[in-house]
Formats: sequence, C-alpha cells, structure tokens
Amino acid sequence: MEKTMIASEITDGQIDNVCAKLRDALRKHRKEITTEAAQFALGTENIGMMMFAPFREQAEMAGEMIVRRVRVKRNRTQQEMLDATGRVQYTNSEVVGLIPGKGESEKEEDVYFIPLNGKDTSAKAVQDLLDEHGLKPDGYAVAAVNEADPGFADSHPNATQWVDENGNHCYVTFSWWGGGERRVFCYRGEGGWDDDWSVGGVRK
Repeated sequence: MEKTMIASEITDGQIDNVCAKLRDALRKHRKEITTEAAQFALGTENIGMMMFAPFREQAEMAGEMIVRRVRVKRNRTQQEMLDATGRVQYTNSEVVGLIPGKGESEKEEDVYFIPLNGKDTSAKAVQDLLDEHGLKPDGYAVAAVNEADPGFADSHPNATQWVDENGNHCYVTFSWWGGGERRVFCYRGEGGWDDDWSVGGVRK
C-alpha cells in the first residue's frame, strides 16, 4: 500500500532509536574527541538543537516520498524483469542490459519514490536528488512495484535513472498513455524530466 514516510509525530521508540544511533557514533569515534573538547562542546548553548537540525532536515526531505514494499526478484535477467511487468516495451536492448539491481536474492524490500513537483528536473539534478535522499538507482526494485501494481504508474508515472560507464545518463520509465497503453521505456538520454514524474530507488 502506498504510504508517506511521516504520517504523524515521531514516536518515543523512534526518539530512543535516534539517541541510540548518536550514542553508538560517539562511542565508535570517542578517540577523536578529548575529554576537555567534549566538555566544551556540551557547554555550547542549544547544542541539542544543533544536533537535532540535520536529523530534522533528513526527515523533512523524506516527508514527501512515496514508499512501496514489494518482493524484488533479482535473479532474473533484465529482459525477464521487464517482461514480467506485462507492459508494452519501447527499449534499447543494450541499455536494458545495463539496468541496475541484478543479483541473486528474492525478498521483500522498501522502494522509495521522490515526486519531482517543482524541482529542478535536469538529468544531473535528478541524480543529485537521489544522492541527497540516500538512495541509489534500482531498476529491479522500481519494476517490481509496477509488476505488483500495474495501475501505480497510471497516477504516478515513475522511473529510475543511472549513469553508465561512459558517463551517459540512462533511464527506465513506467507510464500510461491516454489511449490505454501501459508502457515501459528504456534508453539513454540527457534531456531531463517533466515535473509530473516520480524517481525511484532503494536505500544505499
């Protein structure tokens, strides 16, 4: 089921988890900070808010994302993965073979989609947007969402984008044409995106 990352206020359990992660990081890097320096930092006015700010920034970025949990079958070829979506294909076979995400596993995974509404939608900006959200392109995961729910792309045209070994941007897109055709495209391209697209990936 479609859901957003932040549906209500942060829970006590999540707060405890944040504190545990900070505690673990401090213990891991304790040799990098002297006792005197730590005491000085603790005396800084509003140090708690200063540490909270980057966490809030990450949470705010995630608040608009769409999240789908699906079974991703990574042990298929890229062509088999596209065939399983049942969509009409407009593709370049060479680029299809470059779709990222192939592996040996088959398991449930969370797939994240960032709506591009109002954002810079150049190919470079979209790649940076994935990086900023801690996501990596994954054609297998994005295709799995469209395989599990063919109607998802009717209201949320979606894609993932990656860079090949020569520095060219490549993409695979899932969309619906007004005549009723559900389509998948896979090509190279540097032209950027319309802002009605959502770009997908998985956590790095």
